[in-house]
Amino acid sequence: MGKALYRTYRSKKLSEIVGQEHITTALDHALKKGTVSHAYLFTGPRGVGKTSIARILAHEINGLPYDETQNHMDIIEIDAASNRRIDEIRDLRDKVHVAPSSAKYKVYIIDEVHMLTKEAFNALLKTLEEPPAHVVFILATTEAHKLPETIISRTQRYSFKPVDMPKVVAHLRTIAESEKIDISDDALGLIAAHGEGSFRDSISLLDQVRNKQDKVELSDVQSVLGIAPKEMIETTLKAIRSHDSLGVAQNLQKMHDQGFEVSQIAKQLGKALRAELIEGKSTLSHDVSIQLLSQLVQVPASPDPRIALQIALLDATLKGEATQTAAPQKTMSEDVATVTPAIEIKPKRSNPVIVEQPVEKAVVAVSNQEDEMPDFKDEVSGIRIPSAEESKHTPLKRNQNDDSVDIDSDMELDGKAWDLILNAIKKKHNTIYSLVNMANAHFAPGSVTLEFGYAFHQKRLNESRNKEVLSEVISGVTGSTVQIKCIVGEGKPAPKPALPAADNEVVHTVAEEIPEEEPQAKPADISAISNIFGGAEVLES
Repeated sequence: MGKALYRTYRSKKLSEIVGQEHITTALDHALKKGTVSHAYLFTGPRGVGKTSIARILAHEINGLPYDETQNHMDIIEIDAASNRRIDEIRDLRDKVHVAPSSAKYKVYIIDEVHMLTKEAFNALLKTLEEPPAHVVFILATTEAHKLPETIISRTQRYSFKPVDMPKVVAHLRTIAESEKIDISDDALGLIAAHGEGSFRDSISLLDQVRNKQDKVELSDVQSVLGIAPKEMIETTLKAIRSHDSLGVAQNLQKMHDQGFEVSQIAKQLGKALRAELIEGKSTLSHDVSIQLLSQLVQVPASPDPRIALQIALLDATLKGEATQTAAPQKTMSEDVATVTPAIEIKPKRSNPVIVEQPVEKAVVAVSNQEDEMPDFKDEVSGIRIPSAEESKHTPLKRNQNDDSVDIDSDMELDGKAWDLILNAIKKKHNTIYSLVNMANAHFAPGSVTLEFGYAFHQKRLNESRNKEVLSEVISGVTGSTVQIKCIVGEGKPAPKPALPAADNEVVHTVAEEIPEEEPQAKPADISAISNIFGGAEVLES
């Protein structure tokens, strides 16, 4: 029976260990100075040399040559995965007091020590803290976080690290030349990359592909690992970026038909996507990229990895398409340009008529003759209507293409500007307008305080998104940024419901039209509901 390559080329001396020089140098100095500790803890990923160094150290402490084919009575290896109970540790604790048979030290190597039970750790603790002078413990684990701190603190800890790629490739090349394996550099690079810094995994894979062909190429290693060619991965990502859902499905089907592993495909896609994000070359949105990476990581653990991968890729493709085809948002200048005056001017009337309505703003009809337009202040809204002469110099100017109005950005935040701000919000954000419209606005230099009658409304507007929209509209109208404060106070009184009225006719409230004998909701009840949940406003089409 043949011997595995990773066993054949296992290091026999500390000087032969590759990639862990920070550990082998320290241990070599300790051996030369005679300052050997009573307990060591080796932690790190799999296949980087923890057990090999433990065995070499155990032999060099006793001045013995290391030969893995021979077992020494005073060097005891224990697999904690199969000897994890308290009974085995109690037996160990009783035997440590027995002197070594021929060597200077009795060395216990406990591999995968994190597998011990809590009771077994407690039984080992006292012995580990104060062992006999002739005993040395070497603990090894891949999961140091599972060890009790009381155990770790009683050992000298050495943290192993994954071996650098160039060192792994160079070591693999040495083994390949020694074994007369004809293999390309690209194939060795892929083997080292798949090993992820683990010598044992890399050497095992080299041992697996050595009989694939007379000369081992990159494609041979890819077929053994179930890795899709780089071109297919790039084509799939290109289809996602171009929002081609059919192309994504077809590429996945091709890779499945050729027998590539779904988990490997997800891993390759994730690696390529991460590289694009780091280099700033990704054309997908940040949110879509991060969500896709998260889904790709979960694919191998899914009950049906193939379907999970397909759903993840199609989801990213369709989300990107929806983002691209969505109507572009108007800029702040365009939003402000659509603001209309608070006073609606209706031509073809000989006399000005003020319609009495139970709402905040009155609709005023005036004559279309500029020389007859009076200069007065509306009694309901408190807004002064400019005269014909003043309107010639107004900062509001009409757009040539439509009836919207451009606002002079150099405007002081006051009652007049606030009406323009309300109209701007009303055009695009009707929900936020309903909230702001229920508040009393108090102006101060650099700030505006909105006083609401109910905490519900105050909390809604205090949400960062709503507050940001209001701040942008204020900045667009006034040309300056102000601080917005939302408090709970009196707020605006709820408007009474009104019926439609003809021109020159006073509108009566609903309460006045309802006979007393009919059980209807009282205006006060409607007002209370409107104050709490917000009044609805019928907007002109």
